Amino acid sequence: MDKKRSNPMEWLNQMVGEPYYFFHFLSFFSYFIVRSSASNVLSPQITQLLFYREIQAVLAFFMLIAYKMAREETWEAFIADTLFFGKIFLIALTLIMDYHLTLWYLVVFSVIYVLTQQPPYEELGSASKLTPLQLEALLTEGNTSRFWLVEFRASFSSSCRRASRCFPELSITYSNKNLSFGIVDLGLFPNAAEKFGISPGGSMGQLPTYILFENAIEVSRFPEFNFEATPTPPITKRLLARHFELDRHLLEYVNGK
Repeated sequence: MDKKRSNPMEWLNQMVGEPYYFFHFLSFFSYFIVRSSASNVLSPQITQLLFYREIQAVLAFFMLIAYKMAREETWEAFIADTLFFGKIFLIALTLIMDYHLTLWYLVVFSVIYVLTQQPPYEELGSASKLTPLQLEALLTEGNTSRFWLVEFRASFSSSCRRASRCFPELSITYSNKNLSFGIVDLGLFPNAAEKFGISPGGSMGQLPTYILFENAIEVSRFPEFNFEATPTPPITKRLLARHFELDRHLLEYVNGK
C-alpha cells in the first residue's frame, strides 16, 4: 500500500474536504456521545456486557485492518475495507444497547451511501484521459505508440474507485515510446462501452476493463469475455503487469526490439 497517502495532514484534509469521509467520521464519532449518554440509563449487567464486547470489537477490528494493510495495494481499497468493518462492529455494539439505535445507524449509513461516494485517486501518472474519438485516432495513426494499454472505468463503480491508483502508477513504471497508457471514462461516454464489448451496467465485474491494443488491434483484455465463468480477482498492479506481460514489453523496448 502506498505509504505516502498515510501522511496525517493529507488524511485530515481528505476527511474534512470530502463528504464521504466527513460524514463517516461524524457517524463513528457520534457513537462515543451515545455511549456516554447510555451509560446513565443502562443496567449494570448490560453496561458490563457492552464493555466486554467493545474490547472484543476493538481487538478484532485492529486485527482485520492490520491484515488488510498488509494485503491491500491501494489506499482507497484499504479505507473502503476499514469503513466497512467499522460499520459492522458499530451496528453489532448498538444491538446490545437498543435496536432502535441500530436502525438509526442503518438509516444514516444508507443515506451516506446514496448521497456520497468514495473519491477515486485523481492523479494520472503517465496515462492520458481520452475520449473514444481520440482513442480511435491514436490507435489508427501510424506515428503513435505500437502498444496502447487502455483502462475503461466509470466513477459509479466501486471497483473502479478501489483500483483507481493502480493504473496511473503502472503507467509511471512502464510507459515508453513503444507503450502508452490511456483512460476512457464510460460514465462520460457510455456509448463507447458497446463498441469495445464492455457491459457497464448490471454485472459490475466488467468494470474496470483493461484492453491492450497493438497497432489498433486488440490483443488482450482483463477481465476476459468469459469472466462470469470464474470470479474476477481484485485489481492490483502485480496482476495487471503479469496479465499484460508489461515487464517483457519494457525489456523489449530497452533492448530495441
